[in-house]
Amino acid sequence: MIRMIQSSHADHAKSYFTQALSKADYYIDGQELTGKIRGKLAERLEINGDVSHEVFSALCDNINPATGKPLTPRSRQERTVGYDINFHCPKSVSILHALSEDNHILDAFQDCVTQTMQDIEADMKTRVRKDGVYDERLTGEMLYADFIHQTARPTDGSPPDPHLHAHCFVFNATWDGVEEKVKAAQFRDIKRDMPYYQARMEKRLSDSLIGLGYGTRLSEKSFELDGVPPRVIDLFSKRTDEIGRVAKEKGITDAKELDSLGSRTRSKKQKGLTMEELRDHWRGQIRDLGPDESGEGQKAVRFAPERQREVSIPQHCVDHAISHGFERASVIGDRRLLASAYRYGMGDRSITLNGIDNAFKSDARLIHVMDGGRNMNTTKEVLAEERRMVALARAGRGKMLPLYKKAPKVALDGQQAQAVSHVLTTTDRVSIIRGAAGSGKTTLMKEAADHIAKAGKTVTVVAPTAEASRGVLKEEGFENAQTVAQLLVDKKMQGQLKDQVLWVDEAGLLGTRDMTALLEISHQQNARLVLGGDTRQHSSVVRGDALRILNTVGGIKSAEVSKIYRQKSESYRSVVQDLSAGNIKQAFEKLEQNGAIKEVDPMEPDAALVDDYVSILKEGKSALVISPTHQQGGAITKSIRTRLQQEGQLGKKEIKATRYTNLNLTQAQKADYRNLPQGQMVQFNQNLPGIRRGSIWTVGQSSDHSVYIQDEQNRQVMLPVENSGSYEVYKQGEIALAKGDLIRITRNGFDQDKKRLNNGQILQVESVKKSGDITLMNAASQNRYQIRQDFGHLTHAYCITSHASQGKTVDEVLLYQPSSTFEATDAKQLYVSVSRGRERVSIYTDDKQSLLEHAKRIGDRKSAIELLTNNDKVWQHGMQRIREEMYKREHRPVKEPVDIQKPMRVKKDKGYEPGI
Repeated sequence: MIRMIQSSHADHAKSYFTQALSKADYYIDGQELTGKIRGKLAERLEINGDVSHEVFSALCDNINPATGKPLTPRSRQERTVGYDINFHCPKSVSILHALSEDNHILDAFQDCVTQTMQDIEADMKTRVRKDGVYDERLTGEMLYADFIHQTARPTDGSPPDPHLHAHCFVFNATWDGVEEKVKAAQFRDIKRDMPYYQARMEKRLSDSLIGLGYGTRLSEKSFELDGVPPRVIDLFSKRTDEIGRVAKEKGITDAKELDSLGSRTRSKKQKGLTMEELRDHWRGQIRDLGPDESGEGQKAVRFAPERQREVSIPQHCVDHAISHGFERASVIGDRRLLASAYRYGMGDRSITLNGIDNAFKSDARLIHVMDGGRNMNTTKEVLAEERRMVALARAGRGKMLPLYKKAPKVALDGQQAQAVSHVLTTTDRVSIIRGAAGSGKTTLMKEAADHIAKAGKTVTVVAPTAEASRGVLKEEGFENAQTVAQLLVDKKMQGQLKDQVLWVDEAGLLGTRDMTALLEISHQQNARLVLGGDTRQHSSVVRGDALRILNTVGGIKSAEVSKIYRQKSESYRSVVQDLSAGNIKQAFEKLEQNGAIKEVDPMEPDAALVDDYVSILKEGKSALVISPTHQQGGAITKSIRTRLQQEGQLGKKEIKATRYTNLNLTQAQKADYRNLPQGQMVQFNQNLPGIRRGSIWTVGQSSDHSVYIQDEQNRQVMLPVENSGSYEVYKQGEIALAKGDLIRITRNGFDQDKKRLNNGQILQVESVKKSGDITLMNAASQNRYQIRQDFGHLTHAYCITSHASQGKTVDEVLLYQPSSTFEATDAKQLYVSVSRGRERVSIYTDDKQSLLEHAKRIGDRKSAIELLTNNDKVWQHGMQRIREEMYKREHRPVKEPVDIQKPMRVKKDKGYEPGI
């Protein structure tokens, strides 16, 4: 793992050198290695050799220690002094290094750190602010001090655990060869690309250790050595556990806060120990563990030969990266793709970083475009898919007779009436209704459906999610509403659309593939397609912001409904309207004026929120706590449940129920045996030979040859990894449930009485029994559901993400947005979260200004078409092929459903007039 931490004050940096870099908070004889000054800028300035306190202090003060003159023009105390880039070995590597009698692992680690720092140095930039130019320039030079440590800091007065890691403190200086002077460096892109550098570092280290004779296994975040059992890794994670325990209690996950917390929880200095004394202590700890499951006892840490994989060429790594990356995005930075390819190549030393780089550059499927100073990528397949979707929508322009020549009188007014009129009088096959959150889209949908029925047409209503279609829409009167997925596989349902109307609610959640399929169906059935949604809310998990692309790129006309009805007070409504219009700064000013933004104590970040939540419930109102990340949600949930138990609002009887946590792996990840360790759960979404839809299996043996799974009857079959889209992978755990608990269903299913339970549905626990029977109740409809404690697909609903909150309405919203969540913060997330409430919203944060800056990010995913808009040749050629194909379809009846996955093969036809 690599962490990058900013140092913004010279005195703080000097103190950090004294307390943490040059030595640790404890003294262990022979443990520390001398720090070195490195980097091309150091060579240029002739600053090299060991790091002394004088040299480090001078550089912190922006002084060249060789000349005594200023290093860069800016020398304020409160300036960015530099960044501590620290490299952490996998725990198993640290353990094996500590117990070995030579330094082969240490040498390999140092070499990998040096090579990775050279990668970072090659990307070093500086700002150019001269003669009206506002740009950045590649410099390729930096100056840094590196320090290698071999142990963690001790805990509870005990000797430290083994922990091989390096600190590389990079000073804020680089050489601008054009201006011929030392200037401040630009670190933004380096920080953004840290996952790329980390993947290169881990691949190098893995390869080096394999070369030394060690076997490796992929872990959730990195890799571990085969010969070190998980229980030994847990044994030597005391320092990490201590910080993690305190952080969990305080709700801290931000890197800066964790580092500060580490300083506060350090143990005092101890009597010095030699490395040999430490080794004896560590071996004793392992002996105290006793025999492991295999009965090997003291051999728990043992040498393991490499387990060879059958990944033979770098192209396989690129194949995986493309499949994995483009499942959920249409445009991806090259370094994100490469990081994925490097990780896939770990475990096979024959596949080199250069080999992967070359395979990536020469892959004919990829389209590389420089966009905003970054190398961005899409694929020809993604581009063709988007073009086909746009062309299908455009092909329906002016092809339908209006349902009404003149708009009928409706029971609505303003924008809602105009939207209904647009649907009823348009001559286009496809129409869009863009409605802000809480603007009454369902109300106008009912009104339009009534008039469509009077015109002699039936309306089929679908939505992307089960909760929206079978839950919300049914409650609003659309009894036959179904999911988009059901429509796409149900031929009878498709046939019923002939010459009728298909209405898609929450269409902003559709990806390009599903949207294209719906357009194909409406074309085949001569059906009108109405797409209702909000492009400023969250889009699909899979690739493609389809509704936005059709509206902005495709030019499909839309009716706008921006007047909001959900919020009761004008001040609250005004905030939501600003967020809907993208006026983030103005919305923030109003939130502050209303006292909605509450700054919290980082050491007690959730105390005020929990107090407010409990008070709202006591008033008999509904409340929803939202946070951008699951990690923060888990911490808040624990605090809320603890308080509710103290207040007596949860039953005293509590049972442990099974909980399946979806790992949300892509199809490429689910096909990689290394992501399927023994004990994980696999549930199938469709019937396969010998496997029933909905059945749950446990992963048994797993290797590159095959993955075996077994069911409750111990029947064993081979996992069909070639059909990885047909199953989901889960981690099994437990969840505590008591009467009064609020829970959320996490997968579509049925209760014991075959009543449907929808993914995203929020219910309350009415009762729990020792026998394992659980009764759930819908507070609104009073419907009850009976499940067993092994149901699995549920979690607490006290704090949910903004994605999970979309479509929900409550009295008050409490938004937990500390700095640790800012990477998941953007305009979409804030808009969705804030707009859920009727009466009030409260935002809890420890950094108001930074929250505003992150919230300004739009959050739209760029489409392949948008990426290539300026590439006229590519764009025009692609659109010409689409026009030709659509013209032929207009003049040739389609007897069979069109395979939307099949590439277009267009034969030139002279003398035609394009249909678009």
